[in-house]
Amino acid sequence: MRDNTLIVFHSDNGGVINAFFAGESDVKGKLPADNGPYREGKGTTYEGGTRVVGLVNWPGKIEPGTADGMMHVVDMYPTLASLAGAELGKNKPLDGMDMWPMLGEGKPSPRTEIVYNIEPMTAAVRQGDWKLVWKTTLPPKVELFDLSRDTSETTNLADQNPEMVQKLQARVLELASEMSPPLILQDAVRLLLHSDTVLPDAAEMFNVGD
Repeated sequence: MRDNTLIVFHSDNGGVINAFFAGESDVKGKLPADNGPYREGKGTTYEGGTRVVGLVNWPGKIEPGTADGMMHVVDMYPTLASLAGAELGKNKPLDGMDMWPMLGEGKPSPRTEIVYNIEPMTAAVRQGDWKLVWKTTLPPKVELFDLSRDTSETTNLADQNPEMVQKLQARVLELASEMSPPLILQDAVRLLLHSDTVLPDAAEMFNVGD
């Protein structure tokens, strides 16, 4: 069985360093997680919240070493399905890619883009070494990082590279136009309109009753 078994281990997010994302309202003080040189942690789109450890092991099929290319968790499904000989023709369009050529054959990763998250108030996307973090809440904030030189995301290069900012923002808007309306945003508006503490003119703000 071991000779015919691929073992995969990976985390789903970086360590929690902000009590707001700890799931407990009474958490106090410094949290124990350490995301190394990476910025922030779970609940953010910075590398500390999204770049995680990953390991794949299959004796005789995967040589010991390190795969350096980009990979996203959505790539696991098509990769495992391909290894198992499963057909994907009846699926909806997939964001994932078959990563076996990189993991098992030492070839470069076919992935050139990482979509961290697309939400009404924040988004982050990476193409090549360039990563855009775009926060649209007031006041809006645009950050651009070159991850090949700045994995800690300390130097915002947005002002020096307006064309790259524009390109990645256009990609964010393209992705946002394809997604379904976030349920959490709909629920927030619904709760506001039906809450006992709703402001007197809230209905007018949301054009209710027109």
